This record gives sequence, C-alpha cells and structure tokens, in this order.
Amino acid sequence: MKAIRVNAQGGPEKMVLEEIPTPALGAREVLIHHEMVGVNFSAKYIRTGQYKIQLPFTPGREASGVVEAAGQDVQTLRAGDRVAYTAVLGSYAEYAAVPEDKAVKLPDDVDFTTAAAVMNQGMTAQYLLYDAYPVQAGETCLIHAGAGGLGQMLIQLAKRRGATVLTTVSTEEKARIARALGADHVIRYTEQDFAEEAQRLTGGKGVDVIYDAVAATTFDKGLDALKHRGMMVLCGQSAGPPPPLDWGKVHDRGLYLTRGGLGAYTRTREEYQGRAAFVLELVRQHRLRVNIFKVYPLAEAREAHAQLEQRATTGKLLLKP
Repeated sequence: MKAIRVNAQGGPEKMVLEEIPTPALGAREVLIHHEMVGVNFSAKYIRTGQYKIQLPFTPGREASGVVEAAGQDVQTLRAGDRVAYTAVLGSYAEYAAVPEDKAVKLPDDVDFTTAAAVMNQGMTAQYLLYDAYPVQAGETCLIHAGAGGLGQMLIQLAKRRGATVLTTVSTEEKARIARALGADHVIRYTEQDFAEEAQRLTGGKGVDVIYDAVAATTFDKGLDALKHRGMMVLCGQSAGPPPPLDWGKVHDRGLYLTRGGLGAYTRTREEYQGRAAFVLELVRQHRLRVNIFKVYPLAEAREAHAQLEQRATTGKLLLKP
C-alpha cells in the first residue's frame, strides 16, 4: 500500500510517499481502507520531534473509511461497515489496522469527508468544554485561534452551553468566520492586546476560562486575561511549547492550570465511543458545522503540513489516499 513515511525528524520535506506492506491484522483489530484522512497539529509535533517516537513511522491519527476485514475476536464490526477513528497512529496511508474499540460506526447520513474532519477536533472540543473545564451558562471563555479547526468546534459548543465567547484571530476574514459561528467578541491579536481587550470586555473582571491551543505566544499574556481563580486549559501548542510558568501570577490570583490530551479523556471504550457518538449526532442533526478548508492528495501531505504550519488555514485540512 502507499503511505507517507517519516525516516528522519524535521520539516515537512521529511515526509515521503513510499510503498509498504499492508498492516497485519490483530485479533481485536479491523483493517480499514481509508476514504479520507484528517490532518492535525499532533502530526507536526511527532514529525519534528516534540513528541518522541521510534523512526521510521507513518504519521496521522485520524481517518474515515470502510472495514475491509475484521480480526477473529472482533464482535461489533464487520467487513463493509463505514467507520471513522482518531487517536491511532498511522493514518497517512491507504490502510490502517485499528483496534475495534477505536473504530466508530458512522450514521448513514454522515459522509466520509465530514467524519474524518470532526473526529479529533470535535471530540477534543467536547472533552474540553464538558470535562476539562465544564463552562456554564453565564460564564465567559476566551478561545484562541477561533477560525482554526479546533477553534471553530469550541466556539459552537461553548455557545451551545450558554457561555459568552471571546476569541482571537489574525485577519478580518477569520474574524468573519468566528462571528458567523456565534462568537460574541472577536479580538484581532495582530492589532489589539488580547489580555487588555478581555479585561475591558468583562468590565475588569477577567474571563472564567481560556482554551489555549497556541501556547508559545499566548500562554503568559493569557494569565493576565483570567479572572481571580480562573482556569487556563492548555490544549495544544501550534506556536510552540509554552514559556516557563510565572508562578507569581498564579500565586497572587489563585489561578488554575490543566493540560490533558484526548487520550486522558478517552481511557475506556465507553468514554471514547460516547464522545464520538455525541459529536457525530450533532453533525447528523446539522447542529455542528464542519468547515473543510482543503483536501490534498495523500502524495501532497508535505504541502498540507506547510499550510498548517503557516497558520494559513480556516478550517480542516484533509488528505485523500
């Protein structure tokens, strides 16, 4: 099968298209023929060495497709089932062997493109807003990168929970996207100090919670945007790792900080399948919009990563095997 391989860590140019064996199938795994593959920042972190992994490897952790074969102990899936998954390494390929518990049956009216675009970011937004910090009606949250794939999911789900949403973007085009999704206040961080704006918009109180997937350029200033005993929820590092923590700010204002990936919130089959079902049902009911920015052929994964790193996207990037 054709797959993208990383033989040495570094930039997008380190990803090469190769012919490799179709993966062997374990007793509790299903072999999925991919229809669409999701592109996420986690692939960049692994490719560049921020997250350690043994070389060589096939990047990607999200896809949709059709079950081609099932292992002998698989009970809930069979050949021909339409499925999607996330949190399984190796999706930048024509096929993947995926644990039965990670493959989710798709509703008939959810297409492969939407499914591949919503699994990772939709489930991430769901655990962030319902568990990491369960934002409540009447509270105010600040969401960074509101026009990105995760940001768009967060805005929509935060509004469903009744929160007032502030978000940061870099351009007027991205501001329009964020407003259309329901953001109450859009801050152009290229022209405004987002912490000062957050304080102004909340009458000097500060926001209850920040969902920060940017980190390096937003984390420290974000502490100034929080209310006393507010919560900083780190959920990514698209601009790089956060700077050293200023414990003085944390101490003086009693701030809270949490950082947990999707894996920490999907440790059981029930939790994983439940979060996926929640998101897919919203999509099926047309109550969660999924914006596809561009679909690249699998062979052009380098260009997709270059676009992602330049933060030139407004929505989800996909690969078509």
